[in-house]
Amino acid sequence: MNINQIQDQIIEDFALFGDWMERYEYLIDLGRSLAPFDVAHKTPDFLIEGCQSKVWLYPSLTDGVVTFTAESDALITRGIIALLIRVFSGRTPDEILGADIYFIERIGLRENLSPTRSNGLLAMMKQMRLYALAYKSKREQA
Repeated sequence: MNINQIQDQIIEDFALFGDWMERYEYLIDLGRSLAPFDVAHKTPDFLIEGCQSKVWLYPSLTDGVVTFTAESDALITRGIIALLIRVFSGRTPDEILGADIYFIERIGLRENLSPTRSNGLLAMMKQMRLYALAYKSKREQA
């Protein structure tokens, strides 16, 4: 599936829930499903600035594809980063940089987050794109 198909699937998934309490529970479940995070990457180098909670994001590039793993000390934030990993992980840097991320608005996520969590969401997306840009630049210089 491409990025837009994944976003459409996320929109469909969230449409199954009647209210935001159920959607928060779903986000928490998504966070629990995150792959285990290597403790060696729980360093300031991989800590995302601008998040209310602590969020560590580790990128890797294999065969031209970026893969992300993440960890957070907050349940809802873990769910948010799990959604972003679902969209961005397994993509080329160009796909990540060229993506129009629309699912956040369509599921009403931003308007149902506190201002600090909303800023954190933006910081997570920005960091994922910065990693993609760094990998793209490195590839072009090689």
